[in-house]
Amino acid sequence: MKKLLLSLCGILMCASVFAQSQLNGKVLDATNNNPLSGATIKKNGIETTTTDANGAFSLPCNNNGMALTVTYIGYKPYTAEVTDCSKNLQILMVPSTSSLDEVQLSANSYRQESLKKPVSEVKLNPVELNRGTGLFLDDAINANVPGVIMTRRGVSSGQQFNIRGYGNGVGFKGISNNFDGQGYKVYLNNIPITAAENVTLLDDIDFASIGSVDVIKGPAASKYGFAIAGAVNLRTIRPKNGETSLSQKVTVGNYGLARFTTQFQMGREKTSLLLNYGHQISDGFMDHNNSTKDFMNLVFDFRPSEKQQISTYFGFSNSYDERGGELTIEQYENEDYSGSQRYIKNNAHSEIISFRAGLSHTYSFTNWLSNTTTVFGTGTSSNSSSAAGWSEEAPLNYGTRSVFDLDFDLGGDFSLSGQAGLEFQEKRSQALSYKMVENPSDPDGYNIIGATRSNQFATSKIHLLFTEWVLKMPYDFSLTAGVGKSSLFIDLEDRLYDPARGKPRVVSANYDDLVSPHFALNKVFNDNISVYASYSSGYKAPVSGNIIISATGGLNTGLVPEEGNQFEIGSKGNLLQNKLYYQLALFQATFKNKFTSVAVPAGDGTTLYSYLANGGKQDHKGVEALLKYNAYESATGFFRSVNPYLNVTYSDFKYEDFQYEAVSRDGELISQDYSGNDVAGVAPWVINAGVDVNTNLGFYGNITYMYRDAVPFTSDGLNVADSYSLLNGKIGYRTSFGQFDLDAFFGANNITGTQYYYMLFLNQLDDAYIPAPLDTNYFGGVNLKYNF
Repeated sequence: MKKLLLSLCGILMCASVFAQSQLNGKVLDATNNNPLSGATIKKNGIETTTTDANGAFSLPCNNNGMALTVTYIGYKPYTAEVTDCSKNLQILMVPSTSSLDEVQLSANSYRQESLKKPVSEVKLNPVELNRGTGLFLDDAINANVPGVIMTRRGVSSGQQFNIRGYGNGVGFKGISNNFDGQGYKVYLNNIPITAAENVTLLDDIDFASIGSVDVIKGPAASKYGFAIAGAVNLRTIRPKNGETSLSQKVTVGNYGLARFTTQFQMGREKTSLLLNYGHQISDGFMDHNNSTKDFMNLVFDFRPSEKQQISTYFGFSNSYDERGGELTIEQYENEDYSGSQRYIKNNAHSEIISFRAGLSHTYSFTNWLSNTTTVFGTGTSSNSSSAAGWSEEAPLNYGTRSVFDLDFDLGGDFSLSGQAGLEFQEKRSQALSYKMVENPSDPDGYNIIGATRSNQFATSKIHLLFTEWVLKMPYDFSLTAGVGKSSLFIDLEDRLYDPARGKPRVVSANYDDLVSPHFALNKVFNDNISVYASYSSGYKAPVSGNIIISATGGLNTGLVPEEGNQFEIGSKGNLLQNKLYYQLALFQATFKNKFTSVAVPAGDGTTLYSYLANGGKQDHKGVEALLKYNAYESATGFFRSVNPYLNVTYSDFKYEDFQYEAVSRDGELISQDYSGNDVAGVAPWVINAGVDVNTNLGFYGNITYMYRDAVPFTSDGLNVADSYSLLNGKIGYRTSFGQFDLDAFFGANNITGTQYYYMLFLNQLDDAYIPAPLDTNYFGGVNLKYNF
């Protein structure tokens, strides 16, 4: 670590020899040549500065080609490729007749910038996020991100990502399960949502306040540490410069769904403020499936000078979701959605009260060096119950993430840009679990908390160091090289310690100095098409529930982190005069040292116990394709825009040399060989298609289609969920009158009444399905906004 830090310091000290020049310009109204103050200037897709009172701006520049984007509320976007930094630009902005131009700008800017990124990354904007109710992120992820599925255990709880089939840890009935979210990192406004133990909980996130989502597929350790499957970056809605508004949105739907959102937005030249309150309720469509959530968010950004920006985030959540339990195979096939009586008797639920805060400070030291440092903290009080009993926890997460951005002009057609940073995070938590017993005063009611089963105090720490550099070369070639070093430290203290049991009171595990390199080569052709090849790697360390052998209470010393390595080739492009955007990726990811279970024999023909061990691997081969087409655009006809889209995923994921051992209730050895079987929880084929239509009269609509192939949900391949197709649609009307904007909409999910599921429980028989509503699910709403 010391060598890496010293090397970084050396780079920063000597890098000033690569000084950059400044690009100067002025932004004017094309109709009257008046200066536009507060216009946003983006360099290579990243906001760099804004114009002053005279419409002028200045930003670092090199002569190797730089994508410049200028936006201003009420004007059409301006984009250009800058190759001569000595020119003094005069940019004339053309007034726009619709805010849809701003949406198209964001999409076009991302598409152009994505050509320079040799990575599978999909960005979701408000168009994708609000095709349905806008309340459930899995609707947007599953329809728009090939290779990624998002599931949930209830109306709005237990959400998890599955990126390229990696899954979510290991279970007690098989080699993989999906009780919690592992293997990926999630950030909100640069604040880690993933806790220091590398488990992600999303119940307390208000997805209705999210304005954009970036999904990175494949190991991302050179930027995010323990991200063996990938990373997800969430950003809240951002107020528009020059606008101040107060809005009230109401959404209602079947099964008692009601969402009330009050939102205040203010955008100024140097400040922006978002205040958001949301109250969301639903009765659910199953027994014991109610959901109640209250969210409060405050986001404040302030730019005290051209060199400095401060961003703050404060969020509060009070979430309570009942759980009706999983259905057995027989219940699902018989359309018996009464749930699990074991869950219902224990009043199964998930309750989370949380507060999250973060402060980010960005400072530009020179033309070639800037830093963004974020300090953050999350406090949570949670309790939950299931068929197994009651548990509660009060974790405190806190830490910092600091990233240096560097940009050097090396002369000629060469330039070097990169990032170097660190992330430190600590989680301190006391977790208790209880058995549940019959309530003597109400035997027919819910069970109540009984004797304490465990009382454990846990401390988890992660230390991440990372750096990634891009060397731009002649003929639009670029070479990317990065490396991440990840460390995890876990200390567990048994606060029900009994010396007579012969188990240790304190157990500690360290997974240190896990080095993950990343390399990529990218070539851009005619500013329209890119082709790349990449290699990336990452690790997933054991969580606290993995490191102890339950039968002995001792440390599982032989357990090492899982390791992932991915090779990928791909292409991205803007064709047909930038009307058609595509992404294509072919990859092979191998995961070795996968967690499995081995048994310890007793010597008399029976088995003493089983414990986790490393064994076998998974081989994931896949193809992902994404198409978006601007088929029609007109400012005068009935239709303003018609935009179809299509994405396809093919997955050939197999277990290799993979055995599993366990102990039956009778003490007998259960041994299974999964080698050659399809990986559980992954559909071989997934197809999504749809079209967005907007008219110049204010009417709009969309229709979406999804096909999901049959899915094995046990690793032995003996249990397979049927394939299904979904058809969803939405229509609406937008208009403005006086200082008011009105948006009214109506939609329907599962128009054909298909039986399908929100989630498959992997390797957990008899539990198998979390079903989705069997009938068509209608929703509608109104959003009224007052513009000051």
